[in-house]
Amino acid sequence: MSDQTTKLHADHVTEARRREMATEHLLFGTMRFLARRHPDLLDELEGSLAHLWDTVEGEARDDEAVRTIARRILKGLRAEQ
Repeated sequence: MSDQTTKLHADHVTEARRREMATEHLLFGTMRFLARRHPDLLDELEGSLAHLWDTVEGEARDDEAVRTIARRILKGLRAEQ
């Protein structure tokens, strides 16, 4: 891989990471806002986790890892209530 190709790949990875951080921040803030007004929201979301899965196919797929991340987010929201 040339240095230019490596730099372009790193730029795409950096951009994706920044986009993910911004999205998580906005989503967490929205969920916090809604959960304060609708206390049953977090229970509903937690009840839906059985339907959450990893979209990757093959050996890399780990549905439970995705659910664990969602549980941590919900735990953080509950701690703020």
